[in-house]
Amino acid sequence: MTRIKTVFIATAMTALAGGAWAANTMVGGAEMFADKNIVENAVNSADHTTLVEAVKAAGLADTLMGPGPFTVFAPTNSAFAKLPPEAVKDLMKPENKETLATVLKCHVVAADAMSPAIGKMIADDGGAHPVPTLGGCTLTASINPDNNALQLTDENGAVATVTLPDVDQSNGVIHVIDTVMTPKM
Repeated sequence: MTRIKTVFIATAMTALAGGAWAANTMVGGAEMFADKNIVENAVNSADHTTLVEAVKAAGLADTLMGPGPFTVFAPTNSAFAKLPPEAVKDLMKPENKETLATVLKCHVVAADAMSPAIGKMIADDGGAHPVPTLGGCTLTASINPDNNALQLTDENGAVATVTLPDVDQSNGVIHVIDTVMTPKM
């Protein structure tokens, strides 16, 4: 546990020194503005077009434009590309709107959780912290000992790495991830 705390604190301090929380973080080639909400920023990211399309198809855009606070673990287009193509097409169908909404809400937490806070929870819990989501599934947050990256494991054992943490929004925070999280079906 001490190693986890030390590694995470060192990583967080390095990020702070390097300006990780500087204004206007770039995501998918677009500036992210702290005075815009999650949806207003996400629509500009070239790396999140599939996610934005899915959020609209699921009827969640208004929710994610609301006051929050929300923490969104935002899978990239390449994360969606890891899924079977027919699965994504199927989820986008109007008759699967409820299932799509559940999958997407498994990426959303009703809190504004920056990575140092998540890291502290992981350390306080001995290396793994349960993260209940709005979709009813629980993700497990941990720190990868090989590269000190924040990771999430879904209920099916899929592991996502946070590739870009702490993208501040007016109604919460986005952490970009490289894998789609799914609920246990």
